[in-house]
Amino acid sequence: MPWFVWLLAAAAFGAAEFFTLTLVFGLLAGAALVTAVVAGVGIGLLGQLVAFGVAAAAGLLIVRPVALRQMASAPLTREGSDALIGRRAEVTEEVTATRGLIKVSGEEWSARALDESLVIPVGALVDVMEIEGATAVVYPRELLP
Repeated sequence: MPWFVWLLAAAAFGAAEFFTLTLVFGLLAGAALVTAVVAGVGIGLLGQLVAFGVAAAAGLLIVRPVALRQMASAPLTREGSDALIGRRAEVTEEVTATRGLIKVSGEEWSARALDESLVIPVGALVDVMEIEGATAVVYPRELLP
């Protein structure tokens, strides 16, 4: 089969992938491109079919599961207020179970203590344990295990 037929097949598989987003047709498009190169070198129809089968099998059995796992995993970087979780902060106004202020990453945030029985004095270092709306929930660093 001529190489340009494999290019047309790759374009058709690529268009199908665009509409389905399953990674199957995209990998078949890649296999068709590999086969177009094989056909361009001058290898016969049997060699082209073997090349297509091997490239498609490798893509579907090796590349697709890895790609699906990567897409399903959470991103490694946190954005927005989630990026503050785990950061160290300094208390700028006494923090109690209901109110207080801290300075974290150069910004002032309203805060409350994770342990409702704690009163954290001004100047103490705390860790941001979670973010609830616009309030940082903090815990003193010296009490951490």
